[in-house]
Amino acid sequence: MLMMYRHGLRVSEAVGLRRDQVNLAQARVWVQRLKNSLSVEQPIAGDELRAIKRYLATRTDKLPWLFISERGQPFTRSAVNYLMRIAGESAGLKNVHPHVLRHSCGYYLANSGVDLRTMQDYLGHRDPKHTVHYTRVAGRRFEGLWDK
Repeated sequence: MLMMYRHGLRVSEAVGLRRDQVNLAQARVWVQRLKNSLSVEQPIAGDELRAIKRYLATRTDKLPWLFISERGQPFTRSAVNYLMRIAGESAGLKNVHPHVLRHSCGYYLANSGVDLRTMQDYLGHRDPKHTVHYTRVAGRRFEGLWDK
């Protein structure tokens, strides 16, 4: 879930992640975007990198997928949907689904003052009209305009 949020992954992109797409030595992940989006290499933050290393240290298999189920198979979309729903319910939230994490990533970037073009590339959008949605509600982008 952390990687889905931090990298704005769609559920299919997350379940399709392979070990060879993660470079632990350089703390980078190759995000292979789907839906005709632009793929890109992204940095992995320190806490996320440590979590990935801890997780991989528990695995003895040589399977290519980064995330596997207890049955040794890649996660399915429905399994991730189920886990998200259960996590949301235990947090007292309703209608939580994996795509909420992608939207949360977009809103976080917009509220952090990341420029539109960088957000567009990070999320893999070919057309900026899909990225603009996140900036429309970012009121903080107007702060400081007249402070000079």
